Amino acid sequence: MVNEKSRFALFYGNRGFFPGSLMVSAREETARILKKLGYKTITLDASATRYGAVETVAEGKIYARFLKENEGKFDGVILFLPNFGDENGAVAALKDAGVPIFVQAYPDELDKMSPDLRRDAFCGKMSIMDVFYQNNIKFTALKPHAVAPESKAFASNMDHFDRVCRVVKALKNLIVGAIGARTSAFKTVRIDELALQKHGITMETFDLSDVFSRMAGIKENSAAFKSKAETLKNYTDFSCVPAGAFKKITQLGLVLDNMREEYGLDTIAVRCWIEMQQQLGISPCVLLSEMNHRHLTSACEVDVGNAVMMHALRIDSGEASACLDWNNNYGDDDDKCILFHCGPVPQSMMVARGEVTDHDILQNAVGKGCSYGCNVGRIKPMPMTFGSMMTDAGKLKYFIGEGEFTADCIPDEFFGCAGVAKIPRLQDVLLYLGQNGHRHHVSVTPGHFTAVLSEALEYYLGYDVTRPQLLK
Repeated sequence: MVNEKSRFALFYGNRGFFPGSLMVSAREETARILKKLGYKTITLDASATRYGAVETVAEGKIYARFLKENEGKFDGVILFLPNFGDENGAVAALKDAGVPIFVQAYPDELDKMSPDLRRDAFCGKMSIMDVFYQNNIKFTALKPHAVAPESKAFASNMDHFDRVCRVVKALKNLIVGAIGARTSAFKTVRIDELALQKHGITMETFDLSDVFSRMAGIKENSAAFKSKAETLKNYTDFSCVPAGAFKKITQLGLVLDNMREEYGLDTIAVRCWIEMQQQLGISPCVLLSEMNHRHLTSACEVDVGNAVMMHALRIDSGEASACLDWNNNYGDDDDKCILFHCGPVPQSMMVARGEVTDHDILQNAVGKGCSYGCNVGRIKPMPMTFGSMMTDAGKLKYFIGEGEFTADCIPDEFFGCAGVAKIPRLQDVLLYLGQNGHRHHVSVTPGHFTAVLSEALEYYLGYDVTRPQLLK
């Protein structure tokens, strides 16, 4: 899937006794630079106000109408200050914007400080932020305080703001599918559906009997079956999987794809044992791996909380994500552990192509040859962001942190898809999670993005977010 960047509404703040001519050049420059960086924009017509900027409250109301008319067509607002700007006009314009706002101040040049050239946006930004705070208007401000649009720092700031906007947008109207009831033994993945709904996340539930019935209606000679079978065989190694099991895996893959489309599911969590093994002779792990590889976030064990976390991580990083177990210590290294799951890890996060096998652990309960579908391999070395979400007393509680997957070896006989994670202050993290009721699962994605996640989840969306690595 293509990771589409945000579309921004552009705002230009003006104050009359500073050079208004700076607005004309700023409108041209910023639109050109943002287009070069890959962002789409909408802008108030230059004739709508003086210079197409906002100074007065009356001009602010004109801009507010512009945003209302274009509601749903932009993901964030960039408030440019080519000169000092006027905070009252900005408040009137943006108090009901309903999206993140990035405040950018043009820097002054030391050889251009005469009254007809100076900007004073450095000071103007302080005034804007102050009055926004007074009016409870949420905004993003990044370092350096004043930054030129053509600079690398501005490009970096825009990347940060883009990710914030995408996470906020993705979680405001998220639809998560629970495919099957929570497994009785896993009270660790309980979730409060009403708490999710009050935070804009809709949970749709489906019975496995409907899934199995849909599978039975898919014929092997259908074009859809043949296409799905080819996709799966090209994805990973099925050479050890019996034909009957591969047929069932293919049918289940089609059903899950169709249900996602039919119900508009942004992310799913699947009941993965033991009915599938007992009644179908398969495990869905490889299908979750393949969907995650396509950036269609999919968690196992009906862990809806981590399905939501996986989706936030995927949107933020622009890469695939995975849900793993906090599984094993790694010798006596206090900052390392083994993160593992049976095979839902996307191929893009693995060192090599996986191999689909029987479920070496579940076969002890259901018998050999009754649980094909685990995509076995190893997670590749890379920096990573981790996190999870739970509901508690009507609140959505997240923890997030950063670490890396290392190149440390895991014994060949270790089942499933696993990697050695190095996490600074790991013992403190684990103690915090245990004492505060968090899951035995953790979601991960490549790269380091806790600053973005914290801003999007806590500041803009109002969730309870903790970074255990920063706690004293």
